[in-house]
Amino acid sequence: MRMWCGSRMARWVAASLAVAISASVAMTAEEPGSKDAKSKAIAKDAKSGTKKAADEAKPAGKKREEFTTGSSDVLISYINEQIRQGWADNEVEPSEVAGDGEWIRRVYLDIVGHVPPMEDIEKFLADKDKAKRSKLIDKLLDDPAYVRHWTTVWANLTIGQTAPRDVSRKGMEKFLREAFTRNRPWNEVVVDIVAAEGNYEENGAVNYILAQMVMPDDGVQATAKTTRLFMGMQVQCTQCHNHPFNDWQQRQFWEFNNFFRQLTKRTVQKYDAKAGRNVTDYVELNRRDNVDDHVTYERRNGLIEAAYPRYFGQDAEVAKKDKDGWDVNRREVLAKLMTEGEKPLVSLAMVNRMWSQFFGYGFTKPVDDLGPHNPASHPDLLDRLGAEFVKSRYDVKQLVRWICNSEAYNLTSQATKANEEKDNPAAGTTALFSHVYLKSMSAEQLYDSLIVATNAHKSGRSSWEQAEDKKRVWLRQFVTTFGTDEGDESTTFNGSIPQALMMMNGELVKDAISAQKGSFLNAILSETPQDKDRIRRLYLTTLGRNPNAKEQQMAAGVVRVPNDQKLAAYQDMFWALLNSNEFIFIH
Repeated sequence: MRMWCGSRMARWVAASLAVAISASVAMTAEEPGSKDAKSKAIAKDAKSGTKKAADEAKPAGKKREEFTTGSSDVLISYINEQIRQGWADNEVEPSEVAGDGEWIRRVYLDIVGHVPPMEDIEKFLADKDKAKRSKLIDKLLDDPAYVRHWTTVWANLTIGQTAPRDVSRKGMEKFLREAFTRNRPWNEVVVDIVAAEGNYEENGAVNYILAQMVMPDDGVQATAKTTRLFMGMQVQCTQCHNHPFNDWQQRQFWEFNNFFRQLTKRTVQKYDAKAGRNVTDYVELNRRDNVDDHVTYERRNGLIEAAYPRYFGQDAEVAKKDKDGWDVNRREVLAKLMTEGEKPLVSLAMVNRMWSQFFGYGFTKPVDDLGPHNPASHPDLLDRLGAEFVKSRYDVKQLVRWICNSEAYNLTSQATKANEEKDNPAAGTTALFSHVYLKSMSAEQLYDSLIVATNAHKSGRSSWEQAEDKKRVWLRQFVTTFGTDEGDESTTFNGSIPQALMMMNGELVKDAISAQKGSFLNAILSETPQDKDRIRRLYLTTLGRNPNAKEQQMAAGVVRVPNDQKLAAYQDMFWALLNSNEFIFIH
């Protein structure tokens, strides 16, 4: 707990108030495109005689300029046309294009999972290349942090943030890391995950199925999870009855379940002399032989029926033997059926989920419930992207390029009064993507962003190994407090008391604002002599932008103290910035 004398408490209150005002201003009024921002810009221009602010205040009724990131891909033009048609059909005026500072922070968080380093922000803001956004997207896709971030995202989706018993997160992450490093076609990744067999360390893909075998349920959980995660269909309720809102029948659930009836798990133990007991050595996912070709289930009227392995009415070839004389792997048969065709559900589900990862909402809500009962907001665009994803050979990086180069992704998060009323998915409206929706960081994004912004893992630590050990301890605490295992869509920060206390008083934040050798605060205090420049660097590293005139004035007042109190004043300012909504949200 932060314990201060009265004078420091007053300074902390002033710092917090300044940042609270800055966050409110930055996230609601002072971004390009808002009416308040324009009026303030005009007033500032009249007072200072500069031309820049007047240029930003565009006259009403002026035709909107054609937007481009510099990419020449024709599919991006189609995406823009479809989204614009949605605006026109719903009589919604889109927000302005995001400023470079807002956009670079967003694209870093979405592609590589952390805020941009201050040096990268300064370089990007100074770059006059009209194609700099498109070039930065390509650069980030080749960054090792891209692999780390998406490995974490899909490990959480497949096995949860806290791996169940007899599941190796290390093995799952190794498989995913290799897949994203090589940019393997997504259909091949899905086939390997669904059909996996063997040791949970040697073939990490088996951990997906192992995570669905916590309870002995004849593959019911694996059936429901696979259709939901990889096909975008929620059919879990149909194990007991026909779906109330679509054409999915109870019989179809058990036809799919038939593919998972060969599952068997083998846990191998060894004696641990130090612990004085047997411990798990490794786990294997194996295939049972001579399994019945049908499963039986009870209908609601009490009748018992049989279900054979079929894929949407198509009989599956499962009566064959493999090269070793075993029954064919039914899950492999299913995985190949799932990825066949010009526009399979696997493609549509991945497009929808990736769009949701970047925008906070997919073309359907929820993101994993595709079907005629839940129409997509932009059905033609979803279909076209699904087909193009297949044509690209399921190139995940190319899919990210299409999304991040789109006009919708490059808009500001500042909604106008008009488009906020008609385009507010959090309030139940259809997502029209007329502005970028606020998203809270994941536990991992928040941790990594604190590290990048502050060098907290290096402060006061002499070795890389010690820093990495501390990082792992911190991350476990953050995931436990911030994360959920459900994987549900969420665009709001939870804001629970444990979360708030961890951000206010946790060891990570304490080290982050320290002035020990290696910390960011130590660097700016020792290398930057002027308070004005120090404040600017604090804002850049935390919020990705320069302070406006009012923020600069208030922050200068906070740090205008005797030299023996200067460090404490900067610590209070840094602490307040790290605890601001503007830092925690992706906008």
